[in-house]
Amino acid sequence: MTEKEKMLAGELYNALDSQLIKELNETKDIIHQYNLLMPTELEERKRVLMDLLGHVGDDKVFINQPFYCDYGKHISVGKRFFANFNFTVLDEARVTIGDDCFIGPNVGIYTACHSTDPVERNKRKEWAMPVTIGDNVWIGGNVTILPGVTIGDNVTIGAGSVVTHDIPSNCIAVGNPCRVIKNL
Repeated sequence: MTEKEKMLAGELYNALDSQLIKELNETKDIIHQYNLLMPTELEERKRVLMDLLGHVGDDKVFINQPFYCDYGKHISVGKRFFANFNFTVLDEARVTIGDDCFIGPNVGIYTACHSTDPVERNKRKEWAMPVTIGDNVWIGGNVTILPGVTIGDNVTIGAGSVVTHDIPSNCIAVGNPCRVIKNL
C-alpha cells in the first residue's frame, strides 16, 4: 500500500511521504488563491470550491474566507452547505457533511491522530479517523470536532464545544466534552 492508501484506510502512515507532502502543498496553493479572491467574486469562489472538494451536493456551497484544509478531495459536503470564517478541516481521513449544514466561525474538524508518546510522535507516524456529520446540523462557533466522531441528523452543537465522541440524531449538545443536554 502507498502511504496515502494507508492514511485513507486508517492505518499508521509516514506523514513525511514525498507524495503526501506534494499533495498538501498543491492544496495549500489552491487555498491561498481562494483566500485571496475578492469576497464579491462569488462565481470564481464557487468554481474553486467545486474543484477543490471531493464532492459538493449542489452549487449552493458557500464557505467564507479564510478557509483551510489539508487535501480538500477528502471532504464531501451536501446540498446548501454553509461555513463561516476560519473553517479548518484536517482531512487526512474522509470528512462527510450532509445537506443543509451550517458551520459557525472558527470551527475545526480534525481527522489526524498522533501518538501521545513523544518518542513515537517524533517519528512522524500518524493515522487518521473519519468524521461524519448528518443532515440539518448546526455547528456553533469555535467548536472542535475530533477524529472518529459521527454527529447524527438534526443536531445543534453549542458554541465552544469540543466533540470527543459520537452525538446521536435529534438533539442539542454542548460542552467540553460535548454532551447531549436536550433531545428534540
